[in-house]
Amino acid sequence: MNDALYSRPKTPASADAAAPAAGGPTDSRIIAITSGKGGVGKTFVSANLAAALTRRGLRVLVLDADLGLANLDVVLNLHPKVTLHDVFTGKATLDQAVVKAPGGFSVVLAGSGMVEYSRLTPEVRSELLNVIQALAPQYDVVLLDTGAGISDVVLYSVSLAQEVLVVATPEPTSLTDAYAAIKVLATQQRRQQVRLVVNQAARPGDGRAITGQLQQVLDRFVATDTGRPVRLIHMGDIPADTAVREAVMRRQLLLQQMPGTPAALAVAQLANKIETTVLRPVA
Repeated sequence: MNDALYSRPKTPASADAAAPAAGGPTDSRIIAITSGKGGVGKTFVSANLAAALTRRGLRVLVLDADLGLANLDVVLNLHPKVTLHDVFTGKATLDQAVVKAPGGFSVVLAGSGMVEYSRLTPEVRSELLNVIQALAPQYDVVLLDTGAGISDVVLYSVSLAQEVLVVATPEPTSLTDAYAAIKVLATQQRRQQVRLVVNQAARPGDGRAITGQLQQVLDRFVATDTGRPVRLIHMGDIPADTAVREAVMRRQLLLQQMPGTPAALAVAQLANKIETTVLRPVA
């Protein structure tokens, strides 16, 4: 897939119509972390993956792109004085909105309960794109922690990324919604590939089996403009682990507080795979 910010894939008409022209290329990679269903651990993955990538020597930014129901600040136990809302309304500069998170990476936080950001207006499109264009050149990787589902705001946020990582759990509702989201990304954004991580996996190998099952359904029912089905890439499993709930309840990063737990080790493996296959692929 072409670099999204600089030669973006086709987005839904509502998202593409007012998107301004993008700037010049950089070495930064933008990865949207999304899900079909809420409550699958997407923000947990975003925050801990950022910490794991930072440990590998990368400059990492996480942008809370769940503009109306943001909770990255809760997961990281941060109390922001400046949010994206302040930047969008001109009350603060973008530099003021960038703060350092536990784990050493940078974050830009969004406000919660902002009804005005539940719809994709031309202003939201323009402001969000401008923010990403301004920030991306300063980092090796930008993680967009999007909202769940297939609303126009979520889809536009995802359209600004070169890569998409879908987080799902083994529950049937999560997998059904993950399939729906992947179908939309393939048909409306012309995504040739989507990456999948299975959270709360009960047994080793569950995620690979689930990926295979979803791929069979995609092969049968979903085709891109090229006539080829979208390729689903299994990036790894994060096992069900009581340490995850404990860390979330304490508002702590699992990788910092309990780095030797099964889930933390799995996130570290995910970071390794992302670095080697997405950020610095072997020629």
